[in-house]
Amino acid sequence: MMKGVVDGCLLSIINEKEVYGYELAEKLESYGFEAFSEGTIYPMLLRMQKEKLVTSTLRKSTAGPKRKYYSLTEKGEEELVLFKERWNALETNVNRVLSQQKND
Repeated sequence: MMKGVVDGCLLSIINEKEVYGYELAEKLESYGFEAFSEGTIYPMLLRMQKEKLVTSTLRKSTAGPKRKYYSLTEKGEEELVLFKERWNALETNVNRVLSQQKND
């Protein structure tokens, strides 16, 4: 379940602006996802690229080698919309269960 949640979060972050892997790891950490390093994120990005959810572009870096920047494809944008719909339904259902348990 966590994999699907992180995928959706990555899509959402990438949807805001083109980002590179290390930047994604920093963003996730700033939102409280501490267990995700670049080593965890890059395989996810590679899979998402194979699934045609994201595309990448190499760009010059101010420090060091070129960086691979990721952006959403049209399919990635559609997947993000579906993720948000699934997330909202899941959140609603879990909250119903939790609130029902308090009332019993």
